[in-house]
Amino acid sequence: MTKQSLLLAFAGVLTACGPVKSTSNILDAEVQIQAARTAGAEKEAPYEWTAANLYLQKAREEVGYSDYQAGVDFAVKASRFANEAREKAMSAATSGDSQGRPQNP
Repeated sequence: MTKQSLLLAFAGVLTACGPVKSTSNILDAEVQIQAARTAGAEKEAPYEWTAANLYLQKAREEVGYSDYQAGVDFAVKASRFANEAREKAMSAATSGDSQGRPQNP
């Protein structure tokens, strides 16, 4: 009887990991998107910026349907695109400085 109780408890712990992991990945994607916004990705990397926001929206939707693994997958894609957008925006900003563009005060 104790083996069954232990197995049931272990299954309960594993079930709780889905919401925690998906929430963690969604929060990470939100942070990456905010960093991209700060770098100016809306103007400098519109494709990556849009993709990151749409993947984040889809991640939230899937978690709402209790499909936590899909939520994690979409949140990871959102983070990746947000990071690419930030890098592209930062690269454009540094290359713009060397071309004599005036900087904003």
